[in-house]
Amino acid sequence: MYRIGIVSLFVCSCLSAHAGHEPALSDGIMAVQDTVVTPVEALPEVTVTENRHQQAQRSTAPQFVLDQHDMLRMGVTDIADALHRLPGITLRDYGGAGGMKTVSVRGFGAKHTGVSYDGVVLGEGQSGEIDLARYTLDNMAAMQLSVGDNEQLLVTARQASTPALLTIDTSTPAAHAADDGLKTRMTALLRVGSFGYVSPMLRVEQRLSPRFSLWAVGEYVYAENDYPFRLRNVSVTTTERRTNSRMNQGHGEVNMRWLMNDRSTLTGKLYYYDNDRQLPGIVHYYTSASHEKLRDRNAFAQMHYHTRWPGGLSLRLTAKMNWAASLYDYGVAASQVQDADYWQREYYLSAAALYHASDQWTFNYAADYTFNNLNSTLPTDTRPRRHAVLQTAAARYQTRRLTLTARLLFSVYHNDEKTPGNSAESETGAKDMNRLSPSVALSYELVKGLRLRAHFKDIFRVPTFNENYYFHYGSKTLNPEKTTQWNVGLTYTEGFATTMSPGFSCSADAYYNQVRDMIVAVPYNMFVWRCVNVGKVRALGLDLAARWQQPVAEGHLLAAAGNYSMQHVQNRTNPESPYYNNQIAYMPVSSAGVSVTWENPWVNISVHGEGVSSRWTNNEHLDGTRIAGYWEMGATAWKSILLGRKARSAEARHKLTLRFDLKNMFNKQYEIVGSYPMPGRSWQFSVSYQL
Repeated sequence: MYRIGIVSLFVCSCLSAHAGHEPALSDGIMAVQDTVVTPVEALPEVTVTENRHQQAQRSTAPQFVLDQHDMLRMGVTDIADALHRLPGITLRDYGGAGGMKTVSVRGFGAKHTGVSYDGVVLGEGQSGEIDLARYTLDNMAAMQLSVGDNEQLLVTARQASTPALLTIDTSTPAAHAADDGLKTRMTALLRVGSFGYVSPMLRVEQRLSPRFSLWAVGEYVYAENDYPFRLRNVSVTTTERRTNSRMNQGHGEVNMRWLMNDRSTLTGKLYYYDNDRQLPGIVHYYTSASHEKLRDRNAFAQMHYHTRWPGGLSLRLTAKMNWAASLYDYGVAASQVQDADYWQREYYLSAAALYHASDQWTFNYAADYTFNNLNSTLPTDTRPRRHAVLQTAAARYQTRRLTLTARLLFSVYHNDEKTPGNSAESETGAKDMNRLSPSVALSYELVKGLRLRAHFKDIFRVPTFNENYYFHYGSKTLNPEKTTQWNVGLTYTEGFATTMSPGFSCSADAYYNQVRDMIVAVPYNMFVWRCVNVGKVRALGLDLAARWQQPVAEGHLLAAAGNYSMQHVQNRTNPESPYYNNQIAYMPVSSAGVSVTWENPWVNISVHGEGVSSRWTNNEHLDGTRIAGYWEMGATAWKSILLGRKARSAEARHKLTLRFDLKNMFNKQYEIVGSYPMPGRSWQFSVSYQL
């Protein structure tokens, strides 16, 4: 009934769509990368522009976008909440503001999901999983999920090396008019909430000249996370509180943008993150005591240079240096042997060139080099190193109705290791690897507003340092995990000329994915496990998404958005096994999210909900390992007030925004990860001031 209800809502929404206005350009539009119309003789070059949602709807591969306005309108409160509003995503959340959050897409594990932060894919050589809990929404301009390869060609080779890519774009200063005397802009924000949650944020933008801007962001998050939960033991139910769950998290970054001339731009970023948190551990029947602590630190510097030359040639250069530390304290003096500190370093260079050969044909070549290494305080410390060279060549053919792209990625990985005290320069490390990976995608407009899209991508994932080298666990002989993905879908869109004009869009995508040589840990004996390539997984699924907005009176607008995913992600390793065709651990068959919003001159209101069906904590589906499904609801109210003498005009520069969020309003008790209870009913209040 759960799935039938969601599908029925989606179908009814599509059938009830009525004719709207023609798509048009508006303020806040975004230029589509590398899409240029050849100018008429004696006229200047013209760039085709469209908003993010229109771009996603015409993409050759599935794209789903949430920008800053969407997240406010949908009542999104944090990164986990935002991810639940994107179809095809499975989130692992260990609970509370400080709980680790990792994401997988369409049955591919979290290690297969790339995360890009302002144009550079984040590296995690040790575990391969990015903890998204460190990224807050306060400085985020947009979040985009891309599955497979789309028609955007001017990307790095690393961006093309994953089955799915989650892109996080932070806010950049708005363009200033030439006669604008205001050179400094500021945003201050304070959030407070249940369970000791406090989070201030300050953002300052400084325009030093018409072509050079600096902006800095600093934010801090503190939370006790001592939320109550119900513990059931057969017929006895008690109310407990989360313990050892406090977090202290800080993040700061400084950015620059230099418009060197009319064709060239140089941007840079210095970033630092520090999170000193307690780890609450799993909940047992008679004790949930834990003394574990973890401190994560991360610092990086990155730069982008982008230029265009006459004749249709563009060049993009990227460089990054990254350092990360993970400092684990078991918290018990007698067990200090379990303490471990890890340090990672990464050096990354990329060059990408784009050439518009004609109105229809565009070509791209990109080459990336990455060096990673890792060391630790373990007595068995092995210091692995990895050199990676990725090269990709792509072509796009585009007409008014048809877009066809093809890409070939060649990946080379060289591994070695260094053992402390060994005089040799290096020792034999894990297996070296190389592979050719093709992809192809198309989008075709069947009738105005209705497009067919399809894509195929073959890609692979190299083992992480943990999988190759971890003591009594890793294996140097592992092969890479190989993945194949197929997708076919339909998209329809009309309207959305502005954020307050009529509009409707919907998409439906069916997919088939395979993972071969999946890396699985198997026991040799009670104390020693080894990673081996024995796993096979097949995923069959359907992703649905819809948006609708309609002005109903002057200053009044109704909006709704929803998504639904059905995914059968099955173990296909051994046909003789009793667990063959079992749903993979933590993969729900159904997941969905919905929001309804009323914007008005008084107080804007949004009501939203999200949920998943039941899951299993292991692939064997043993008794007692099933996690019940859930559906939780929330509500958001917000009001923006323009201040100053020009408050009634579009030129007002002072804005005060008040927002109140009621989360899990019906106090639903549920878990996303087994034995890690999620918070019940809670609230959050925020006030921001923009100058």
